[in-house]
Amino acid sequence: MPLGSLRPSPLVEQATEHLREQITQGEWPVGTRLPGENALAKALGVGRSTVREALRALAGAGLVQARQGSGVFVIATESAAGPAEGWAARLRRAAITDVYEVRVIVETQAAALAAGRRTDEDVAALEAALERRSRAAGADDAAFVDADIALHAAVVAAAGNPVLSDLFAEFAPALRERLIDLVELLGLREHDRNPGHDTHAALVTAIRDGDGAAAEEILRTELRQTLSHLHAH
Repeated sequence: MPLGSLRPSPLVEQATEHLREQITQGEWPVGTRLPGENALAKALGVGRSTVREALRALAGAGLVQARQGSGVFVIATESAAGPAEGWAARLRRAAITDVYEVRVIVETQAAALAAGRRTDEDVAALEAALERRSRAAGADDAAFVDADIALHAAVVAAAGNPVLSDLFAEFAPALRERLIDLVELLGLREHDRNPGHDTHAALVTAIRDGDGAAAEEILRTELRQTLSHLHAH
């Protein structure tokens, strides 16, 4: 069965469904090693990052498994995910753009709440997290992304709502690996090892000064910029 090129959008969802059909309809039986990312990207008419997202979704559904140094193999022809799947499993197999859209909603509101509720301890934690993010500029992409996520977690924590903090904690693992890929794919740190520093510093200042509207807008602009990169790739 030919794969066929895909329509422009939504690419990740379409790529996932096309690859899923190859597996569930028996074109790629259990034990089969899938073509490489480059070959799949060419066949589907998409970028490698889209193929990578699709393979992650299939892995989260229990259909494929990546084996270090060997490739990606089919391990089942029926999805292990069912109606009772957990929230964490749902996030693992979700498209990153879907996760990020929810992140924008959650974090911008958290930033506004944080500006009105922050304590002296929260402000100190935010400033420390900002400093750690700056220091991480000298480290690799994974360490920098970890420091960035830690700063955002501190913003959510300053909102003083444990449910929001728990929700962000569920998002973090789903975001981390994909953000590392995005930083590498777009070369975001090639010319600036600490991208977004001024924006994040302004965010911390707005929360410290109790300016909820500014905090919300600064974070919305920053997150939507990243989301636009994700949609484009």
